[in-house]
Amino acid sequence: MSDIMLQPKSWVVVCDGGKALIMQNAGDASGINLKVQETLTQPNEPDREIGADKPGRTHAADGLSGSAVEETDWHKQAEVEFLKQVASKLDLLVRERDVQRIVIVAPPRALGTLRASLSADVQAAVSAELAKDYINLPVEQIERRLAA
Repeated sequence: MSDIMLQPKSWVVVCDGGKALIMQNAGDASGINLKVQETLTQPNEPDREIGADKPGRTHAADGLSGSAVEETDWHKQAEVEFLKQVASKLDLLVRERDVQRIVIVAPPRALGTLRASLSADVQAAVSAELAKDYINLPVEQIERRLAA
């Protein structure tokens, strides 16, 4: 299923726009044994709780015509901010723990957003990326899918 060769002591980050599991492979060459080191989450509030009442309106210079302003996608904005936090956490790992190998598993859109926020040091440590949504799977299933 994947072409990822997961080395011992590699770090695996499984995330989407609202949750991230940061794990380390405690296994050896015979098998993957992921140990969760940290779980990051963001509250998933409805738009009505995090946004304004209703979209604004704009009026043309002639004073006669007007139109609604496109409403801000608060969830997308929150996902981008959350993925920036994940990128900062990875930067901290690389700098403080001298992490050499990171495998990132995320849905395609989240992967692209995360990739844009990674520092050069983290990018150098990323050994593989997998555009899959594994965040709601138990760790044992993540291990099996990465080993397949």
